[in-house]
Amino acid sequence: MVETKMELKPGMTVRVHQKIKELNSKGEEKERIQYFEGIIIARKHNNEIGSTITVRKNSEGVGVEKIFPLNLPTITKIEIKKQALVRRAKLYFLRGKYKKRLKEKTIK
Repeated sequence: MVETKMELKPGMTVRVHQKIKELNSKGEEKERIQYFEGIIIARKHNNEIGSTITVRKNSEGVGVEKIFPLNLPTITKIEIKKQALVRRAKLYFLRGKYKKRLKEKTIK
């Protein structure tokens, strides 16, 4: 479970670290940490137990979105990389052919 003392907002570029369990060739279970870096396009159910964030990135020209429940026990940490200035609560327009860049705000 991630402490949500930091306020996650749409427009933030974040890196979500998540534990992944895998089986190797010998059948042993291994655990590693994989991260997913992208921009938050939506935050739903703000302070409830079932709150989620939708993170989107472009991977080799293909848009990839993941929905992360914030109370997921496999999420180890969420790093905030950048903050963009946005005027919307949901940034679904980034899914389309939006070519402009979002203006960035500095993070201390």
